[in-house]
Amino acid sequence: MKKLSYLFLASTSFGKQILMALLHKGYIPEAIFSIPEYFTISYAKEKVHNCDFFDFSFIANQYEIPFYWVESPLNSLIKYKECIAKYKVDFMLVAGWYYKIPFEIYSLSKMGAFGFHNSLLPKYAGGAPLVWAIINGEREAGVTLFRMNEIMDYGDIISQKCFAIQENDTIAEVLEKAKQIAVGMSIDLFEKEITFTPQKEMPQYYPQRSCEDGKIDLTWDSLKIYNFIRAQSDPYPGAYIETIDGKRLVIDKARIISGGGGQINYLQPCLVQYKVAA
Repeated sequence: MKKLSYLFLASTSFGKQILMALLHKGYIPEAIFSIPEYFTISYAKEKVHNCDFFDFSFIANQYEIPFYWVESPLNSLIKYKECIAKYKVDFMLVAGWYYKIPFEIYSLSKMGAFGFHNSLLPKYAGGAPLVWAIINGEREAGVTLFRMNEIMDYGDIISQKCFAIQENDTIAEVLEKAKQIAVGMSIDLFEKEITFTPQKEMPQYYPQRSCEDGKIDLTWDSLKIYNFIRAQSDPYPGAYIETIDGKRLVIDKARIISGGGGQINYLQPCLVQYKVAA
């Protein structure tokens, strides 16, 4: 067992699964930093909702780990600079984080900040990588653990592993596959040699997504709509159509009905999965 010290930065159930696995192994962070369930972000005028939020203060209290809320992107971690410096950790482990970590913060640790990205970088860098992968009909995705630098998702790769996306996988099932891989990568940081491999190509960036981006275009073909629905199903807000009275009819699940000769004829929503949202 390597005696490495670290800070843990996370705000989602993705991070929870990683942290619980590390705690089970006895790898306890010096401190935990997290972002509230409703938070300010640069690409939205109002506070956005973290659909996959987990309150890490409960774990911090249980294990008596120092805990800090990071309330906004402006000078978010800078105000904790002296606090972070005093821990003198080997690295920061970042899993499910929404704010840029500046150089003056990650340089306070010996090896920097290590972050997870749910794609095979440099592919699908940027926002919502697994959602975009499913929307685009990809049959595989992956997880990359990398060392952060000043260019988004462009740091040296520590570990990378791919997994299959089945044609009927929902985003929840794909996220679970990614979590299991990330857990293994996290444990390896303490049990295997840490190496850094520079990325050879610039990342291919995709934008962040909001609830408004879930509107279904009914001119799309059946397969495109099907992928669009399963990419944004629970735990995300969901793909939707608008009714004539201004309501959103959220379709959480659908299936493709094939006609003779295996030709795709039409898409059938599973009515029991309908959810009505104002």
